[in-house]
Amino acid sequence: MAEYGAEQIQILEGLEAVRKRPGMYIGTTSSRGLHHLVYEIVDNAVDEALAGYCTEIDVLINKDNSITVTDNGRGVPVDINAKAGKPAVEVVFTILHAGGKFGGGGYKVSGGLHGVGASVVNALSEWLEVRVKRNGHIYEQRYQRGKVMEPLTIVGECPLEETGTMVHFLPDKEIFTETTVYEYDILKQRLREMAFLTKGIKIILRDEREGIEQERVFHYEGGIKEFVEYLNKSKTPLYEQIIYCEGVKNNVQVEVAMQHNDSYTESTFTFVNNINTPEGGTHLAGFKNALTKTFNDYARANRILKDSDQNLTGDDIREGLTAIVSVKIEDPQFEGQTKQKLGNTEARTAVDSVVSEQLTYFLEQNPAVAKAICEKSLLAQRARDAARKARDLTRRKTALESTSLPGKLADCTDKNPENCEIYIVEGDSAGGSAKTARSRATQAILPLRGKILNVEKARLDHVLGNAEIKAMITAFGTGIHDDFDISKLRYHKIIIMTDADVDGAHIATLLLTFLYRFMPELIKQGHVYLAQPPLYKIEKNKKVWYAYSDEELNNIMTEIGRDQNNKVQRYKGLGEMDAEQLWETTMDPEKRILLRVNMDDDSASELDVTFTTLMGDKVEPRREFIETNAKYVKNLDI
Repeated sequence: MAEYGAEQIQILEGLEAVRKRPGMYIGTTSSRGLHHLVYEIVDNAVDEALAGYCTEIDVLINKDNSITVTDNGRGVPVDINAKAGKPAVEVVFTILHAGGKFGGGGYKVSGGLHGVGASVVNALSEWLEVRVKRNGHIYEQRYQRGKVMEPLTIVGECPLEETGTMVHFLPDKEIFTETTVYEYDILKQRLREMAFLTKGIKIILRDEREGIEQERVFHYEGGIKEFVEYLNKSKTPLYEQIIYCEGVKNNVQVEVAMQHNDSYTESTFTFVNNINTPEGGTHLAGFKNALTKTFNDYARANRILKDSDQNLTGDDIREGLTAIVSVKIEDPQFEGQTKQKLGNTEARTAVDSVVSEQLTYFLEQNPAVAKAICEKSLLAQRARDAARKARDLTRRKTALESTSLPGKLADCTDKNPENCEIYIVEGDSAGGSAKTARSRATQAILPLRGKILNVEKARLDHVLGNAEIKAMITAFGTGIHDDFDISKLRYHKIIIMTDADVDGAHIATLLLTFLYRFMPELIKQGHVYLAQPPLYKIEKNKKVWYAYSDEELNNIMTEIGRDQNNKVQRYKGLGEMDAEQLWETTMDPEKRILLRVNMDDDSASELDVTFTTLMGDKVEPRREFIETNAKYVKNLDI
């Protein structure tokens, strides 16, 4: 047996724990974790803004991929902390769970709760420099991998009224082994959201890397009202005004903005102290309750609902609604370490009270808007009733009713979902090849005929009336929307396999739109994949190679020599491959390439805008998107 005694018990000093287990503090050391370092420092500056002391934040991506974040807040305190016997700024950057957010009067509300942000960024950086303007002096200190390299030093003077903090850091290659290269667009999305949520703050993002220099300024005096306007830019609003409710109740600051549009999907995003809460919580429950009760009371009082037993459901009222629910609370209690769901009961009461009262006034003062929303809700109610029968047909059957699976589904024999995967295949001919090629034990094949319905432009009854969509819902077994139950998923890998051409890309996009709008949890939990069939087959002297990109083709051609014996075939569709080739290149788990479809809660609002822009009714935003992004297209066939 291996030696196990007192000597094997390790004590990690200082920030060693962070470097040993970085995933515990930033979730992952992938690209997402890399960008999270920036958010931690910016969050501290935003907290200064929430406290009323900061008006401008500059975020700079330097030429060496280091990051500089500068704010004009009060500046991190530099005097000696009595308990630690060190300057406060050094305590903040070198000791976990140290900061001004534990009720000591430094901050009334803040996004940072655990006091680990600045010290974690320091621990995971090759080096970090902090510069503080305070008391008419400029102070500076430098660290390497979390360790102090020099004492806090006065390096200059500044006007007494000039205050603020600058943090300059370089992520550590030893920690971020996947990438240390920052993506401008990822930072842009998050910083834009922060600016919307903090009314009046100016956030400037600059990229100084050679060849991709750019700058954006985010400054929204309208706050979340402008956020709703931005989210609805690719939709047609049902009415011009954005409904806005604001107030304080039970020491909870409540801010809500909303506007209906002519789409059929709801887009409600919730925040606590500027932290996104993708799983909602008590503040969302309060909002939904206020909305349902207020609209039913109005519709009944104004005889829009004539039957005394008739009620509009929350789903009816929220059809086509874009809403932002933002609360500021002194001691937020989150369910789970990831801060994804708010648990404070006072938040529900506060949101319910503020929205109920102010929405009632708004509806009374704007009867035309109230009538338009109620009429849309009644149409949604009728469509929902019509969809109920279709929905019942798509619910997962019991084991005794398993014969009701779609007729064209070639199911697998293994009944353990963890071992099973389903290929959604474009067209019957490719479906035929896939059925022959597959491993019958674990691979199911569901061929689709043509392009499925674009669910972005369709109401629920039409969606559930579509044969191809019904087949998928029944095959997956989870149900949709409120009926969704991921424990009933019949296949742990859902693989979209389409031709490597424009039509194939469009079909894949339609399928992803359906999954995103009706079964987003499948994407969030990593069950959705895109198959990567080869683009080229190369033959020479009875030997065969497959290339999945032009670059790979060039590499193979260079390796085998370019001469007249080379036979290069460009695959335009899956149907061009026989079953053996399809298995070898695209379906064999030992050799195939799959792309997992990821969905990041940090950019949920931006994702919603993208789907609406690309798949919605409005042409102009789509044209703008294409013109803006055309320069990034590398291969129009894919």
